[in-house]
Amino acid sequence: LRELAEKRQLSEEIVSLLQAQFSDLPRELHSWRQMADYSPGMRQFVCLLHLYHIKAYDYLRKLLPLPHPYSLTNWLSNDKAAAGFSSDIFLRLQEKMERGDQAYRYCAVLVQDMSLQKQREWDPQTKQLTGFVDLGAGILDADEAPLASEAIILMAVGISSPWTAPLGYFFVNSTSGRFLAQLLRQAINKLNNIGIVVLAVTSSASACGAETARALGIRIDPKRIQCTFQHPPGSAHSIAYFFDVCHALLLIRNALQCLQKVEWLGDTVWWQHVVELAAFPEQRVLEVCSPESGKAWSKGSYHLKVNPATLLFSEGVAEALEHFQKLGLASFQNCSGTVKFVRLLSSLCTVFCGRGASGKEPFPAGNYTKISTLFNEAKSFFVNLTDSVGRYIIKSKRKLGFLSFLLNAESLKWLSSNCMCPEGTPSHHLHTHAFSLDPLEQFLRALQQACGSSGSPTCTVFQAAYHKLLASCSLAPGSPHSAGNASPWDRSLSRRRDLTLGSIRAQYHPAPERTLAPEYPYSAGLLLPSSALSNALTDLSLYTQSLACTAGWVAEQLALDLQCEACLASLFEAGESRLRYRSVLHIKKLGGVSLPSPSVHHITSISEQVLNWYGKVGGANKNTKLWHLALEQKIFQEFLGESPLFPTLTNHLFEGDLSINNHYTVLVKEITRCYLNIRTNPAPHLNLKYPCGRHRLKRLKGKHLSPSPLGTCQSS
Repeated sequence: LRELAEKRQLSEEIVSLLQAQFSDLPRELHSWRQMADYSPGMRQFVCLLHLYHIKAYDYLRKLLPLPHPYSLTNWLSNDKAAAGFSSDIFLRLQEKMERGDQAYRYCAVLVQDMSLQKQREWDPQTKQLTGFVDLGAGILDADEAPLASEAIILMAVGISSPWTAPLGYFFVNSTSGRFLAQLLRQAINKLNNIGIVVLAVTSSASACGAETARALGIRIDPKRIQCTFQHPPGSAHSIAYFFDVCHALLLIRNALQCLQKVEWLGDTVWWQHVVELAAFPEQRVLEVCSPESGKAWSKGSYHLKVNPATLLFSEGVAEALEHFQKLGLASFQNCSGTVKFVRLLSSLCTVFCGRGASGKEPFPAGNYTKISTLFNEAKSFFVNLTDSVGRYIIKSKRKLGFLSFLLNAESLKWLSSNCMCPEGTPSHHLHTHAFSLDPLEQFLRALQQACGSSGSPTCTVFQAAYHKLLASCSLAPGSPHSAGNASPWDRSLSRRRDLTLGSIRAQYHPAPERTLAPEYPYSAGLLLPSSALSNALTDLSLYTQSLACTAGWVAEQLALDLQCEACLASLFEAGESRLRYRSVLHIKKLGGVSLPSPSVHHITSISEQVLNWYGKVGGANKNTKLWHLALEQKIFQEFLGESPLFPTLTNHLFEGDLSINNHYTVLVKEITRCYLNIRTNPAPHLNLKYPCGRHRLKRLKGKHLSPSPLGTCQSS
């Protein structure tokens, strides 16, 4: 070991760890000949040395009869959700292959890390100290051993069928590209042993991800890109390498923000156009109704507002920039270069993340020519981008995001021409969603929720949460297990928040706190005849106005966190002028409160009816989670229009959450919950400010209590 350190084949840190943990290893050659005779310490030693430095391991194999590297996979595997490869998952995958299920024949392997809280803990069951480095062969618990600071998680994702399988995790104190490369090779070898062919590997677009790619043999040079590596080394089987598209987009956004402008063959891309769009102030404008609309008035008013959930590099942003340019706004003149740049990245994302609105539709075979034309255009664009002084960005310190797209393009072209339409597979499509880290990020989101805190978990908490998720893991295609109980926009918050117009606006113009004025201007003159809700609002009863106003406030509250462009737009009553991608909203308003869409108004109306039917609002014995769940059940029954379902189950219905988390069901659920929270505990949620300093409640028909007028919402 000292000789290896002197030759700089091992770091001093690794040498010190090995010497501290394995000072009593046998020195006789015959002790290392039979793998079956290896002690736990010997197994730990060879696994650690192989993963941390393959060259050092190969050097020692010349002196000692150490096992072949691919013989170590069993020592890196464990049962019961312990660190290492999950034996149970691999056994279940093997059973599917033995049954001839070709949907599991081809996959991609994803790798990502999760930060841990360094903490030494005592495990009374195993009677061992925990919190140390653990690669699956046993905990390294020497006095000088470092505490684990990260967990490396591996996942297999189906390419021709949308299944996911968490392969295992490893506790480490630091991560290097060479370490991840060896870990990936072990995972690929273990999958190959049960008959599954790995066609691609995906990592984050980061310094560690780039080092991992190079350690595997990937070349990231725009003049000569090598997008595949051989496994085993020197064999004929090649595996494509991808960088996560979301991470690459963040790097490109950072580059454009730092450089402020970039140029390409006479066109200029300005970051300021994006800033002006994100910070566009809400404006009230007139809308001329078409004769075909049959409106009573020929003119109405609406408020023009940029949708904060719109993704920065999307067709919606390109369309919004062109729309504002046509309106003659000075800030958006000469934005054709920015539009071209945004539209190109949007087209690339459509290919890599799926063609449909869900972002998960498969990529059909035979599209090589189409994507090749797009990728050639992108390459020409990226390699010729220059900064304000003429330096090529592809050669600068801001190059990794652009290089990531070039590498991904070559990898997808290679897969399209070499690995499409495998014989016997149920689908001749590539699920390009499998080449992003989205499936693994969704699993990590569920894992974070199972840990029970927003901060970094300890090793003990992480293992308990992982065990819980693994117990409920289903390998069926399309299974929602990896997403846990997170809603679509919960998952997107962690992946897409920094890529929305709302995040850019928050950087330059932090939003003030939302407050409500003491009085609400209920005046017939402010009612909008073109609104679908106008007939209801002309009834000046406090009940009807309060309900509509509260529904509008619910829509505004959900819009603060909603990261789906289409879902956010569906919350509001809109004007006739509407862009295709809803990146610019045309919102109707009553005074200062946005009018909710008819759907939001209907959901809140049903919720109010249920509150009327099932008791008074509030009360210490009723304002509980179980009571809220019971109210939600009654509300859903009203939507179904049926008699109560499963009447004998009672509270048993609430022991688990529904797994249906598409955009439709989540919108209904979140609108209902937000309204119930407001109605059962109005003061903390609404931050009402009354002149008298206390709540004013009016008694309405049916002895129902309802808040007094809510006041004018200040627009953010």
